[in-house]
Formats: sequence, structure tokens, C-alpha cells
Amino acid sequence: MKKTKLFVMLCGLMILLPQTAKAQEIFKDRKLYLNEDGSNYVKFTFLTQAWLRNMQYNPGTTINDVERSSGTDIGIRRYRIQMYGQLTDRVFAYGQFGENNFNAISDRKAGFFVHDAYGEYAIDKEKLSMGMGLSAWSGLSRFSSPSVGSILGIDAPLFLQSTNDVTDQFLRKLSVFAKGKLGRLDYRLALAQPMDITKSSNYNPVISEDIAGFSSNPPEMQWNGYFQYQFKDKESNMTPYNAGTYHGKKKVFNIGAGFIYQKDAMWHLNTVNDTIMSNMVHLAADVFYDAPTGTNGEAVSIYGNVTHYDFGKNYLRNAAVMNPANGSNNPDVLNGSGNGFPMYGTGTIFYAQAGYKFKDNLIGKTTLLPYASLQHADYEGLNDPMDFFDVGVNWLLEGHTSKFTVAYQSRPVYDSMGDKTDRRGAVVAQYQVYFN
Repeated sequence: MKKTKLFVMLCGLMILLPQTAKAQEIFKDRKLYLNEDGSNYVKFTFLTQAWLRNMQYNPGTTINDVERSSGTDIGIRRYRIQMYGQLTDRVFAYGQFGENNFNAISDRKAGFFVHDAYGEYAIDKEKLSMGMGLSAWSGLSRFSSPSVGSILGIDAPLFLQSTNDVTDQFLRKLSVFAKGKLGRLDYRLALAQPMDITKSSNYNPVISEDIAGFSSNPPEMQWNGYFQYQFKDKESNMTPYNAGTYHGKKKVFNIGAGFIYQKDAMWHLNTVNDTIMSNMVHLAADVFYDAPTGTNGEAVSIYGNVTHYDFGKNYLRNAAVMNPANGSNNPDVLNGSGNGFPMYGTGTIFYAQAGYKFKDNLIGKTTLLPYASLQHADYEGLNDPMDFFDVGVNWLLEGHTSKFTVAYQSRPVYDSMGDKTDRRGAVVAQYQVYFN
């Protein structure tokens, strides 16, 4: 009885507290203010992206040893809770946890994990901040660290997260980083310690001949950098995550370039079974334009990227986003099961995405934002180019806060020799709720 009374009193206090004048001074703009002028604060956000899909599976796909050629599935693509704040004039802290790719065949009650946990100190409030911890302050390109709550399409260009869950934790790295703005030049540099490859689901203990893989030797440190010149509106670099589109609220035009380098990250055997070590070297350049085009909320968003990956000789890696399958009985299919395809590899990749937001209040108080994207890759390990495309439309019910997206995706299928044999498609519907 005493516990019940205490619970009722606490609930009543939570209801009454926001109504008080004092609480209104403390809680404003969805922040908990720590000082009178609001420059020091703590903020909480959350995001849910739920998917409904119907797709054609790769040949030979099995679910619990039962072969399936197609199917429909429901899953949680992402769930996030962020906690961050400007604790003093120079101290900033950021934490994020959540879950990725939870579906009907996932392990239950096991997927929640820490995404980010770091702190930073502003040596100069604009020019230089330094920090340390588990973070997405990575190198290479704009969408190597995407703000998933504001992406243009139904998903981010995942190939730009080059070591995603191989030697990092869903793109986050244990690192020491520096970031800041020198006039219109926005920069980030990071020294990261790669995570143990043997703990990754991508780990293969076999060293192959003429096909590189990640070495299981104690890794050398990894260097990361990304620089972008911001010709129009300056973007915030408070967190490492770059916005996908501003829906015309900003006029942004950036040109960027970046790199990732790790000594002796890869290995393979030569013809006489000698172990050959090679460096991992990634280079990228990109351009981003996102701006209003009219007086009624119309806007355009365009992104282009060229990336050169050097993972070592003939390296390839499949990716299967929220894979609905868990097996394959056809070893002649390079893609593996479900919706897998060779997303990563040694070679050169061209990527482009574009979207157009129609005027505000196009459909009642809502509007539409159609988009299209293409990843074209020439990988050493494939005999034919790899093309993955995604076209769809966002129904912006309340900007990024509430939106419904429908997309069609098409991926190639390869045989074990690296020849393209077919294509498979998927229709994906997403509902996003984003409290920010």
C-alpha cells in the first residue's frame, strides 16, 4: 500500500511540475537548462524507424532450413535514444544507445547496445575541440557519419561506413578526435583503435590466396580525416552526424574530401603461401547542395560522391540490411542469403542521390519529397559492375518528426565467379517518429 501511494504521488508530481513557472524556466526548447541564460543544458531525443518489406530473396535462400524465394517481413530498422549536453562553457558530453535491425529471427532481449559515449573539451570554442571515447567522429565523407533522423531516402548510403561492424561498432570507433571550423573550412581528425576482428560476425580465420581479408594480428592505429568547405550557410558540428536534408530550412553548398588509413590492416597468401600484408587506404571526395527553390517551401537536395577503397587484393564484403533470412543452400551465389549483395570492395564507387520537396501544404498540411539514389561500383573481385539503386517518395506528415516513406530497391546477383546473373527487388515502407 505504501508503495502504491508513493507511486501515485510521484505521478502527480510529474503532471504538476511542468505547469509551474519554475519548471517552464528550467525546461525550454526540449532542453533541461543548467544555468540562467540556457548556454549550459542537457537534452534527450529518441528515434524509431519501423520497416515493412516485400522482397525477392537471393537464389538458395533458406529460413530455418526452409527454402524461400520471396517474402514479407516487419522490423525495427533503428531505435535510438540520445543524451547530450553543454555541461559547462567548454565541456560537452554525448551518449547514444539503441538497437539496429531487429526482426522476427533476431535474438530477443539482446540487441540494445551503446552507440556513442564520449566527452570533449573546447580549447577554442569555434576553431578546436578535442575529445575521446566511442564516437562517430570518423573520416572519409559526409555520410560516413549520417544523421539518420534526417536522411533523404529510406536509408543512408551504407557503403560509406567502410568498416561497419567489422573493426568498429556500427561505424562508431574508440578514438581520440579533434574538430572545429577555420572560417568556412569544417574539419575533423581522429586517431582510432580498431576493434578485434575476431569478435566480428564478418571474421574469417582462413587466409585466402589472392583474396585479401582483415588481419587478426594486433592492429595498428587507424587515421581518419574529413574536410569540407562550406560556401553558403555553415552547418553545426556539435555532434559528428551530418544532416541528410534540411527541407529548405538552410541553404547549404559544401565540397569535401577525406581519408581513412591503417597500416597492415589486410592480409592474403601468394602462390607459394607467403602471408602478404597490405595497408587499408580509403579516399573520397563529395559535394552536397541542399537549399530552398521557391517561396512556398519547395526545396532541392543533391549529393554526389566518388570513393576509392583499397582493402587489399580482390576484397569483397556482402551486406544484408535487416536480413530476413538465416541460411543459403546454394554455394554458387556470391551474395549469400536473403537480401545480401556485395556492397563493399576494393575498387572505385560512384554515388549520387537527389530529391525534390514540393511546396508546403500540398496535401492538407503535409507534403511530398520524392528521391532517387544510385551506387555504381567497379570492384576488383567482380567481373561486372555493381549497381544498386533506390527510388521512393517521402510523405512528410510533420517534417522529419513524422514521415512515411515508400521505396523500391534493386540489387544485382552474382555467381561465385563474380559474374552478374540476375537482379532482385524489394518494396520497402517505413514510418519514422523523431523527437528532437
